[in-house]
Amino acid sequence: MSRHVSIVTDSTAYLPARTMERHGITSVPLTVVLGDQALEEGTEISTRSLAQALQKRRSVTTSRPSPEVFARTYREVAESGATGIVSLHLSAELSGTYDAALVAAREAPVPVRVVDTGMVAMALGFCALAAAEAAESGGTVDEAVTAAEKRAEGTSAYFYVDTLDYLRRGGRIGAAQALFGSALAVKPLLKLDGGRIDLLEKVRTASKAIARLEEIVADRAGSAEVDIAVHHLSAHDRASALADRLRTRVPGLVDLHVSEVGAVIGAHTGPGLLGVVVSAR
Repeated sequence: MSRHVSIVTDSTAYLPARTMERHGITSVPLTVVLGDQALEEGTEISTRSLAQALQKRRSVTTSRPSPEVFARTYREVAESGATGIVSLHLSAELSGTYDAALVAAREAPVPVRVVDTGMVAMALGFCALAAAEAAESGGTVDEAVTAAEKRAEGTSAYFYVDTLDYLRRGGRIGAAQALFGSALAVKPLLKLDGGRIDLLEKVRTASKAIARLEEIVADRAGSAEVDIAVHHLSAHDRASALADRLRTRVPGLVDLHVSEVGAVIGAHTGPGLLGVVVSAR
């Protein structure tokens, strides 16, 4: 049985399954509560089912994993041969996932470093991937954490949403900001800042907002070597078209991922979401 540092993250990282398998990354699922059903993200609820529920204005909420789920995961990872674990999670400003992981880490059979990346979606995924690559190179827990933190420092996430209502309902953006963003049919552009989702700009139409999102991303990437992830919810054509344009506009582009977000993020953004993560190598 090999001895190594293992990486744990959560289901909001949205790393491709093959990438997680290749790098031995373990994911702990968050839960989506649809009416009176509690469903695990990634296995028990599809994004299509979520979008349909949101469009019908059904009650949709989300829930962190319990400390017991994390404790079981840490035991299983330790039993697979890990001598240490780096547990990287979405922003503590957005979810109690980090706190639940901290509770479980105290009783884990091997040392566990729990990290609030301040990120979400592939902004978190890129951090987990950096930590895994450091561990694969023989890095210690501290070195894997440092790699993840360095990647987080060079990562930005921007979002277009059709409406701020879903973020307001879930408490992820203030009522005043939601009102500001909805005034005069403004289409909001958002940014992940300090682990929080904040309004970045207001644009008059959806087409102009998406064009502005493209411009912001291209400016942020500059000529540096970067990885980019384009996320969406029920907006595949928009996401694919934006990704194609970014391929020509970002000279230092290394990897480009296009994916639909899972149910947890989708529950707070609503259908029509278009998000872009820019992560410097």
